[in-house]
Amino acid sequence: MSSGRLFLATIHERVSDGRVRVEVVLGRGSETFTGTADGAATPSQRARLVGEATLNAVTAAVGMGPFDLTAVGTADLGPVRVALAQVRDPGWSDYLVGSALLRDGDRATATAKAVLDALNRRLKDI
Repeated sequence: MSSGRLFLATIHERVSDGRVRVEVVLGRGSETFTGTADGAATPSQRARLVGEATLNAVTAAVGMGPFDLTAVGTADLGPVRVALAQVRDPGWSDYLVGSALLRDGDRATATAKAVLDALNRRLKDI
């Protein structure tokens, strides 16, 4: 396993017949790790699917999991909007929370980065 934090490489969303397939690719060094999730193409569900696909990519990268995305959403914080993610691993007693700025209305990127923010400090020792 390479050292260093996982980073968001790409997000692809394919919509067909009211359903969406989300593919998130994470990188670490020269390696890439892919996670996918499928579901309804509603705005709230799409954010959750991005979070789940991100967690699936993390699982592929670290060989542990599955992780549980217990909550995902956005909130106004002063003059900015942030994405928030709450993650839990059944083996841990606490919840991990991450956040990321929502830039240019890109909720998918902000959601994936919030999930990584929740996990990266915990995963750095793995």
